[in-house]
Amino acid sequence: MLKFSHCVLLTRVGGFYELYFEQADEFAPLLNIKKTRRKSSKGSKRPAVPMAGFPAYQLERYLKILVQDLSKHVAICDEFLNDAPTKAKGEPQYTRRVSRIVTPGTLIDEHFMDPWENNYLLSIHVDPELLKDKAVKESPGSSKISSVLNLPRTEVGLAWIDLSSGDFITQNTDIASLQSAVARIRPREIVLDSVFAEDQNSQMVSILKEDGHTITFQEPAAQPLNIADWIPMMADVVDDFDPANFTTGEVAAGGSLLYYVKHQLLGATTRLQAPVRHQAVDHMNIDKNSLRALEIRSTIRDGTHQGSLLHSLKETVTKSGTRLLTQRLSAPSMSLSTINERLDLVEEMIEYPQLRQDMMTLLGQTFDSLRLVTKFTVGRGDADDLMELSKTIMTTADIAQILDEHIASRNSILIDPEIQTTETRRRQYIPALRNRFELNDPLELAQRIQDTIDEEGLSEYHRLEDDKAADIEELAQDVLRREAGEEDLKEMPKRIQPKPHVIAPSFKSATDGRDDIWIMQRAASNTLSRLHDTLDGLLESKTKIEQELRKELRADSLCLKWTPNLAHIAHVKGKDVTRVTGKYPKSLSSSKSTRSFQVPEWTRLGARMDDTRFHIRNEEQRVLSDLREGVVRNLVKLRRNAAVLDELDVACAFAILAVEKHFVRPILNAGTSHHIVGGRHPVVEAGLGEQGRKFAPNDCILGEEERIWLITGPNMAGKSTYLRQNALISILAQTGSFVPAEYAEIGLVDKVFSRVGSADNLYQDQSTFMVEMLETAQILKEATPRSFVIMDEVGRGTTPEDGIAVGYACLHHLYHVNQSRTLFATHFHALTDMTKDFENLGCYCNDVAEGEHGNFSYVHRLRKGVNRQSHALKVARVAGIPEDAISIAAEVLQKLKPHASSFESRGRSRRRASNAESYNSVNLAH
Repeated sequence: MLKFSHCVLLTRVGGFYELYFEQADEFAPLLNIKKTRRKSSKGSKRPAVPMAGFPAYQLERYLKILVQDLSKHVAICDEFLNDAPTKAKGEPQYTRRVSRIVTPGTLIDEHFMDPWENNYLLSIHVDPELLKDKAVKESPGSSKISSVLNLPRTEVGLAWIDLSSGDFITQNTDIASLQSAVARIRPREIVLDSVFAEDQNSQMVSILKEDGHTITFQEPAAQPLNIADWIPMMADVVDDFDPANFTTGEVAAGGSLLYYVKHQLLGATTRLQAPVRHQAVDHMNIDKNSLRALEIRSTIRDGTHQGSLLHSLKETVTKSGTRLLTQRLSAPSMSLSTINERLDLVEEMIEYPQLRQDMMTLLGQTFDSLRLVTKFTVGRGDADDLMELSKTIMTTADIAQILDEHIASRNSILIDPEIQTTETRRRQYIPALRNRFELNDPLELAQRIQDTIDEEGLSEYHRLEDDKAADIEELAQDVLRREAGEEDLKEMPKRIQPKPHVIAPSFKSATDGRDDIWIMQRAASNTLSRLHDTLDGLLESKTKIEQELRKELRADSLCLKWTPNLAHIAHVKGKDVTRVTGKYPKSLSSSKSTRSFQVPEWTRLGARMDDTRFHIRNEEQRVLSDLREGVVRNLVKLRRNAAVLDELDVACAFAILAVEKHFVRPILNAGTSHHIVGGRHPVVEAGLGEQGRKFAPNDCILGEEERIWLITGPNMAGKSTYLRQNALISILAQTGSFVPAEYAEIGLVDKVFSRVGSADNLYQDQSTFMVEMLETAQILKEATPRSFVIMDEVGRGTTPEDGIAVGYACLHHLYHVNQSRTLFATHFHALTDMTKDFENLGCYCNDVAEGEHGNFSYVHRLRKGVNRQSHALKVARVAGIPEDAISIAAEVLQKLKPHASSFESRGRSRRRASNAESYNSVNLAH
């Protein structure tokens, strides 16, 4: 506990893991386990030791609470059996040592890991000296405001890995982009240099903690790891792995990351994939606020997966395919060739439904081989993992065969000259994908595994394990029954409360075979075959001795068996008890009707059988070790094959979406315009569809003529949905998916920015308006002419005059400085008059259709023009505001209208001065 003082220590003691001292006091209530006190030896003045424990088979259940829920580091101290010579010298039967430290970012094969998401550990390297300059010099904000925009533009190196799959990625960025990069990566744990734990360097830490990240501070290595030190931890050093490509910051972050991993794994090796550089220019950047506002991976309201874009698109059938889909949605491509290749594959799957169906069926039979093979690199994979891997390899071969047949079929059809360019490109991609499979050595390994492991024996072995787990649970209940009082039991979950009137037997009787269940085929090795033949001979001898004794002693009930307490014995019952007493007077145990005694021949034979069984188990472990080595030798090929399966899975998922939801193939180009006809919001449309309602589609045509659309209209008429859907269509298109529209032609978007909806941040002393301004500042500083910006109700958190001034300033900056494609929705109708001489700005609106009897409906279709009615009282009435309050609001609104119209008429009559600041000062004076 002193050596691992930063960890919760779980110590293995027999069938339990135990906590001691103050850790037992602290964590027993959190884990909902019984805390007791172990008394010192008689006469000792030492105080009783607090302790708490749980059955060993429940380790993962409590690890999940400690590591995932409480973000603790857990040191697991296991028992290791001492060999006979060591025990002969008086040493104990077991030695105990910490075998592993488990942290949120270093999970490898724990069952509580989310299989649908990556489990990233991120290291951030930034020079703290460069952050000590006064940020106010760079930005006219208060340094007290927690924003990376108030920090100097310092270079930041990032490196992150997923130990469970071997992914290793680096990125070079700057401090202003840090929050968005971290939001995209979504790490489970962040490693920082311990210097950032000091107060003077705490601003960056507070920014990261504000977003809910778990941070671990690490003392730096005495000698920082360079790229040459990375290579022993990698399995796949490819030709294009050029150390010169990595920046100083990336090398420092990668070195710190691998140093941390090495320390946490306590000497166990890991075999990572070659590091891949994430270069910002190759991917669309979706900043932190946009990831949240557009609900890419989770919803704003409650942070759940259901209702997000990812949830609505998730037609993937494999876990690793879903992880790839998440990665692509978080960082869509900026390469036209890459996007078109992905779209070609999707189109192929749409046009050939049988190919798609075959792919989906076979992919559903595969296992998560990326995570499976990683287990073997740290010496963990078991026989079950080997069987799953072999089945995946065999299925991969079937997939390759279907692709070969498809390629041959396609090549037999002549290409129409009118579509020669696109058709030739499409026909080239699947062969290129097929050629990435490397199957010869993996297939040989898969065949070896299937010829070696006995599946039936493995199933029986698991049945026995389940029985043992049940025995331990009974033991745990017995401990509770003896040690816990009635009050303690009330707090226990019902399923682990002791069962009333249960009397557990002292041991379970067993035959001499004693779990003779083998997980390997007899022919798995020559040695194994010979040992099984020997054991068969000994079993025949045992049967022969048994028959001879029955005949000699005239005791038909006699049987030779083994029990845990008495070892190899002969057992008789009934009248046979008296018949055997003459020859075997010494009894080992007896009752009124049974008797057990020793037969020397059986004792000697049993010992030989035990020795043979011991050698069989050793040989099985050796064969298992050989198979593990075979997996590691094929590591690179297996990972590359898995990557192809993931691409096929995502393409099939996108094809299903396109067919079922009537998505169309987008046309991507290098321009900066948007031409979307009949666009729809994929998530909202799905929600309406479940209610039997239809979504109202809308066009979006942004380009040289109209670069900004200023949108007005009533509350609840769908302005926010319209803004979001167009941003999502761009993201989907560059992800490589078809899009929800009748037609879509889109110029590549380098960054998507979204300022829609916000809440206060009381912890950081930020009002709703301050949060809104922080998000707006990010957009105005970062957006480029190739960016796509959606802004909803900028300035609504303050007075109308101030809000109009801020809204106008944003429009002016976006129009003249950023020159981005922008959708800007507002209830400040004066803005439409103030921007009349913005030649490339168009005004659009939606409406409310009112009936004769006061009923109304929303017209979600946009039209050109301005709607100066927000119809807020209609929404208030629908929400259930009392009619008295509605009447008062209507009266006040009637009185205020002359003032509002006067304000707007003055805005319309006054032509805006060329200098924006002079116009704003006049406007604010009014």
